[in-house]
Amino acid sequence: MRLWNWLRRGSPREDSRLPEWRRQWAAVAVTLDAGATEKLRRLLDGFNLPDDDVEIEREMLDGLDDATALTAEIARSGLPIVETGHRVVAHDRCHFMAASSMPDEPGQPTGRLLLTNARAIFVGGPSAVSSPWHMIGQASQSDRSLVLVRTTRDRVYRFQCNSFGDALRAALIARELIRRKPAARGARL
Repeated sequence: MRLWNWLRRGSPREDSRLPEWRRQWAAVAVTLDAGATEKLRRLLDGFNLPDDDVEIEREMLDGLDDATALTAEIARSGLPIVETGHRVVAHDRCHFMAASSMPDEPGQPTGRLLLTNARAIFVGGPSAVSSPWHMIGQASQSDRSLVLVRTTRDRVYRFQCNSFGDALRAALIARELIRRKPAARGARL
């Protein structure tokens, strides 16, 4: 018991203002209001906490900046095109590619998440996962993860990205691709 108390005493306590700040961040992540992002930045700066204590929150703000810029880019010129020679993409147009993992799957495979005009693809571990957009009903971001829910609600895919920015960008692109609902092609692997 003494060891536990010593370990607990040695760990820094989180500032009590940060959970509310993260709740506000989550609300801004849905709207991507640049003005609200700046208010969050000023609020975080006003806490006067050491950089090490707000490193994740700074990454979260960077992710909002990235997602806001992507929203403007999509409105101006459409979805970005990512050049890839990955054979699993075949003749699809790739709009997003990032390192990710599937932490809810056996073995927690790591690999690449690719979002094409026709499907979401994960390549890593012993096999690939692919689902066409017409079979995906919902896309959302949760922390550093992209969450895709099939239209039949029989399957939820969670792809954990390496940054909040990647997760936010992936969710934006996935929602746009779901909205477009391309014709049924790119059968499940």
